[in-house]
Amino acid sequence: MTRELLCRHIDQIRPVKPGTEGCEECLVSGDTWVHLRMCLSCGHVGCCDSSKNRHATRHYGATGHPVAASHEPGEDWAWCYADKLMLDPA
Repeated sequence: MTRELLCRHIDQIRPVKPGTEGCEECLVSGDTWVHLRMCLSCGHVGCCDSSKNRHATRHYGATGHPVAASHEPGEDWAWCYADKLMLDPA
């Protein structure tokens, strides 16, 4: 199955690079959460929904940028917050 069939927001995915190597907000506050998601619209890196802060989801809520990808070594997946579904790897 292709991404186009799964996600209405495929056109918002950009060739971005991560803004940091850790969650941008956690690094400022001194937190060390490591399960990270990168916004595929702007490169913002945030902690996942298993963290106490859920910064990746907060980024989506604040910006409306719908698609994030895992920013973990060896993982190749993305999630669309708006469509609530996992995307196939590129």
